Amino acid sequence: MENALGGPWFTYREIGATRGELPEGYHRFRLRRRLGNGRDLFERAGAEILAYRMQKGVGIFGQASTPTAEPGTLLTVRLGIGPLAIVAPCRVVYVLDDDENRRGFAYGTLPGHPEIGEELFAVEYDPADDSVHGLVTAFSQPGAWYTELGGPLVRLLQRVIAGRYLATLPTQP
Repeated sequence: MENALGGPWFTYREIGATRGELPEGYHRFRLRRRLGNGRDLFERAGAEILAYRMQKGVGIFGQASTPTAEPGTLLTVRLGIGPLAIVAPCRVVYVLDDDENRRGFAYGTLPGHPEIGEELFAVEYDPADDSVHGLVTAFSQPGAWYTELGGPLVRLLQRVIAGRYLATLPTQP
């Protein structure tokens, strides 16, 4: 069955929830890291996020149906190593490009992904102090027996990868 975007349904109901309060019943986290200062840094980091730089930088990017993130884009990420890797399908839920102080996108899981949930990749600019921060926000729960079995280890790995995502972004001392 397909949804209004012309592809498979998301595997969760709280579509778009990474925009605000994260839903109950999921493992939830936010990781925010200062990248530096300046509008130029914000613009560069925002463009890189929309071009999947975070996923490419940590080596999990598979493919995407558009060169930059846009609502409805189908993409895959490759989780694991070598023959043990899993191709995990996602769809871009929304893009933050109309707010002058936030850029990024969120994708949600599709059938076949080992997790159920959504993840936001963004950069924020604070005009009050000219600071720029990278942000990863997510909620998820196991979507396969092996992620359920992995429990706390899977959650730890998610946080480690979120830190690696942020490390791919440009910084300014």
